[in-house]
Amino acid sequence: MNSFKTLMLLSAMTALFMGLGYTIGGSGGALIALAVAAGMNLFTFWNADKIVLRMHNAKEVDGRSCPQLVGIVHRLASQAGLPMPKVYLIDSPHPNAFATGRNPEHAAVAATTGLLGLLEREEVAAVMAHELAHVRNRDTLIMTMTATIAGAISMLANFGLFFRGAGDNRGNALAMILAVLVAPFAAMIVQLAISRAREYGADRTGAEICRDPRALARALAKLHQGAARIPNPVALRNPAAASLYIVPGGGGRDSMFSTHPDTANRIAALEQIALEMGGPASLRTISAAAPVRTSVPISAGRAHRRTSALDPLGRRD
Repeated sequence: MNSFKTLMLLSAMTALFMGLGYTIGGSGGALIALAVAAGMNLFTFWNADKIVLRMHNAKEVDGRSCPQLVGIVHRLASQAGLPMPKVYLIDSPHPNAFATGRNPEHAAVAATTGLLGLLEREEVAAVMAHELAHVRNRDTLIMTMTATIAGAISMLANFGLFFRGAGDNRGNALAMILAVLVAPFAAMIVQLAISRAREYGADRTGAEICRDPRALARALAKLHQGAARIPNPVALRNPAAASLYIVPGGGGRDSMFSTHPDTANRIAALEQIALEMGGPASLRTISAAAPVRTSVPISAGRAHRRTSALDPLGRRD
């Protein structure tokens, strides 16, 4: 079913791209748009992981350079019945993580040094389980491809706005307005709507993989606060990248314009999952808004940081 939904989504996005091409250049423009869309789909299919990892300047690590993180991912991949993915580290104070790759056999997970310094070991494991859930649910490819096509639609619309001739009679002003404004807006809505649903699914699957839903809930609360306080330069340059992360920069409400569900709603869902798995009722409610105890203070000030047990760079500021 997930593969069918992916195929339908890409077909719809390609049709939208072709419709925009037809508005700008008639039947010839539609054929060119189809060829471009097919080329983008193929290129992104084979290079999704490389595109995203290069964007973040991520460095691959192994059991010698980052033994604890790689060991955690290896154990969780085994529990999830997945091949061992490549593990990457991003030298950034912004606390976040993501997964990428076209399928479980060509997957990669990445975490920032900010995340490793912020979370306890079991919380890091819960975050990695969430990312492996995206791999097992085959979410990673579709989100990267959708973001790529959505960006191309906006690019094509802008091209039409500036280069469509005044004497061109293939369309009218209304069609041009639809091409420039509605098409990219529709692509954005499709991308964001899928992202929210898949985050809930990855939270549940990740909780089942790590067998500790409340560790994931605690991690989400800490990351929600940390991501809001420490900017993410990659997301600032490329807003479409926000859908890749476990938490966005600052969270948000459940709406068609948010890339993720509200963190408080995700935490509440994880509490329910913990009860379903037979865990005792929580003595307190984990809140994404209230201050939470962290292994390292969330403040980005250098005077308050200390070395984390999972920080392979071993820095002490």
